[in-house]
Amino acid sequence: MLIRIVKMEFEEDKIEDFKALFALAAPKIKASEGCHFVELYQDKTKPNIFFTYSQWNDADALENYRHSDFFKTTWKNTKQLFSNKPEAWSVDKVNSAH
Repeated sequence: MLIRIVKMEFEEDKIEDFKALFALAAPKIKASEGCHFVELYQDKTKPNIFFTYSQWNDADALENYRHSDFFKTTWKNTKQLFSNKPEAWSVDKVNSAH
């Protein structure tokens, strides 16, 4: 299982635009082959900072999604709203408190 975390910072006046864009995109991301989960988080103290958290079968599944026409179009529309360069991490779960 691959976990992907992406941090994005948006122009203040573009926050609602991004939320609307993500609301439309999330079901399609989740329906992508190899995607098990996707969720959006908003920072409590800096509301223009968001994180996506997604779970994928493996790096190949994530890369296949990232090369899809849907991703390219959605990412192009998202990038127009940024106020700073996004950051992304692919991580493994080390421990769980369950």
